[in-house]
Amino acid sequence: MSAAVTYRVKHETLYKYSAEVVHAHHLLHLVPRAMTHQSCSEQSICITPEPSGSLDAIDAFGNPLRRLEFNRPHQELAVTSEMKVEVRERRSTDAPTEAWERARNRLLYTARPPGDEQLDALRYRVESPYVRIKQAFTEYGADCFSAGRPLLAAADALMMKLYREMKYTPGVTDISTPLLQVLEEKRGVCQDYAHLMIACLRARGLAARYVSGYLRTTPRPGTSQLVGADASHAWVAVFCPPLGWVEFDPTNGVRAGLDHIAIAWGRDFGDVSPLRGVILGGGSHTLAVRVHVQSMAS
Repeated sequence: MSAAVTYRVKHETLYKYSAEVVHAHHLLHLVPRAMTHQSCSEQSICITPEPSGSLDAIDAFGNPLRRLEFNRPHQELAVTSEMKVEVRERRSTDAPTEAWERARNRLLYTARPPGDEQLDALRYRVESPYVRIKQAFTEYGADCFSAGRPLLAAADALMMKLYREMKYTPGVTDISTPLLQVLEEKRGVCQDYAHLMIACLRARGLAARYVSGYLRTTPRPGTSQLVGADASHAWVAVFCPPLGWVEFDPTNGVRAGLDHIAIAWGRDFGDVSPLRGVILGGGSHTLAVRVHVQSMAS
């Protein structure tokens, strides 16, 4: 029987505005995806003030999404998401994978239409707003992608290169920091690690997607706390035929496993931000986010 861990997750977000927000629309990615290795049995989202409109939907990448509208003036917005999620062992990735060049060539244009799996992977192969394709990213990962190397081994090597050479440094970057600057300074947080790994893979014609979620807050006995706990976390999934998508956490130098709870995936952070929106009024604002992930007896 495969191992499993059940978690209670609480994610609190509080915006305070210097002036009244007259009207606002927001998108929430706070409901975990249902997958073969993950299921959510309880979910609640408390919103203050109460929205004038709310609609649950599925976004273009298959993630649960909630749309909110506020048509009454307010100077604070508080969103608290609570959930109970079971995470099970992912399928084994011990099987050999194709050489990275062959995996890349699967995603090239041919006269024949691609299969469903390749078609889905294609949208994670090209540039996106926060992940541009530059020669510098190809060059940075060159020592990981020797000729004929299996893609899984190459991706592992790239993950560990970022883990060794990057320094986890909160506060030195934000979402507007250019990725080339992150590469040069080699400092940042989990979204920078993830974006940089994705850029190195896409620069070689490979498909990689951004995964947003959470990490276990309290480490397992005999292990240390993973970097990125107590906040939203980000990691990377790489299309590795014939295994499919395999997940890598470059911030911690590990494959995603029982400690990782996935909420959503997309091309980059912009597709899966936990809460984003458009507001009329509001002036300046402050943002406070708290996340707590507690494991339960399974």
